[in-house]
Amino acid sequence: MNDQRNTTEIVQASIKRRYAKEKRFRLYGLIAIISSLAFLAMLITTITIRGLPAFTQNFIQLDITLDQKTLGLGDEPDISALRKANYNGTIKNSLLAEFPDVTKRKDKKLLYKLVSKGGQYDLQKKVMADPELIGESMTVWLPVGDDVHTYLKGDVDITLPEKKRRFKDIQVGWIDSLQENGQIAKRFNKTFFESGDSREPELAGIRGALFGSMLTLVVTLALSFPVAVAAALYLEEFAPKNRWTDLIEVNINNLAAVPSIVFGLLGLAVFINFFHLPRSAPLVGGLVLSLMTLPTIIISSRAALKSVPPSIRDAALGLGASNLQVVFHHVLPLAMPGILTGTIIGMAQALGETAPLLMIGMVAFIVDVPTAITDPATVLPVQIFQWADLPEKGFVEKTSAAIMVLLAFLIVMNALAVYLRKKFERKW
Repeated sequence: MNDQRNTTEIVQASIKRRYAKEKRFRLYGLIAIISSLAFLAMLITTITIRGLPAFTQNFIQLDITLDQKTLGLGDEPDISALRKANYNGTIKNSLLAEFPDVTKRKDKKLLYKLVSKGGQYDLQKKVMADPELIGESMTVWLPVGDDVHTYLKGDVDITLPEKKRRFKDIQVGWIDSLQENGQIAKRFNKTFFESGDSREPELAGIRGALFGSMLTLVVTLALSFPVAVAAALYLEEFAPKNRWTDLIEVNINNLAAVPSIVFGLLGLAVFINFFHLPRSAPLVGGLVLSLMTLPTIIISSRAALKSVPPSIRDAALGLGASNLQVVFHHVLPLAMPGILTGTIIGMAQALGETAPLLMIGMVAFIVDVPTAITDPATVLPVQIFQWADLPEKGFVEKTSAAIMVLLAFLIVMNALAVYLRKKFERKW
């Protein structure tokens, strides 16, 4: 009896230890999940706090006189003359009229920095749209300079000695005076979405990068989707099971794990150096990204094809359908939701890639918005990479705001993939 009691106690103690280990394992898993969510929330919060100011822009109200002499125009100026007119001179005259006490050359330079260099382009658009404005006076709102924007956000420590900050005391006085008169206003920053890249933070936008990303993804989808689906269909439905197909499957799985920069080196060597395709073009970027996404789409497509029950194939064959009819009339339509899900995930991965595109020259400074797949272009991740390396304070906001836009696109694409999977999923 004592031996039996001792054995029972040993077994019960062993069970308690096993349950205790299971509880600890669950606790460690819960801690890991909570920690991951906390770090993710911290990251998103930090990016949001830094990026939100980039979606607003400060403007200054000025009374502008479009004097023909100041603009340097003749009696009947043409479109070319209107485009090259001295709009900056009219802005300077307006600022000097607003602060007539400014007479020193050094102070004038500081005064002119209150208005962004983009102000002259705003005036240019107004005059070219309506040349009758020449000779008239009007009140306009022009974007402020980057230093003024930084000060208005409260990021300038005016308690520091004047030599240790870019924004001087005299500029603080001018801005405070304008604010008291209601000549400073904050508005939604349309420039961020309507303009391309710029060396001036207040003028820089993501429109060029967005169009470049869109064109690159169109090329990627047009090349990778049909090739990947065709490869998956052949390997899963038609290819014989032998050493060659096993070798192909192993290589496809290995290619899915190859670092993306290797595909960039391949694109540089083959598409640019050998085929002499244009550098920094969505065409080359799409070719490189299609090579990178092919393994992902092939693997997900094969998994979707395998999920179709064999009874579907047997029933179609039993009714006299050929193998080709079975695949394209029955198997492929049923597997298409899973194939589309894998394709969208592959496109989301391609949207966030930077390294392979750097290797093919898409890191160039591109101001114009691309209109074709052979035009010079950049993409959103590369634009973020470029802005993150610039020293101006305003580009810190633009970098975080661009990351927010990129994350929004990625979330939408992944949510679309989940929606398609849930909507068209079939339970067998």
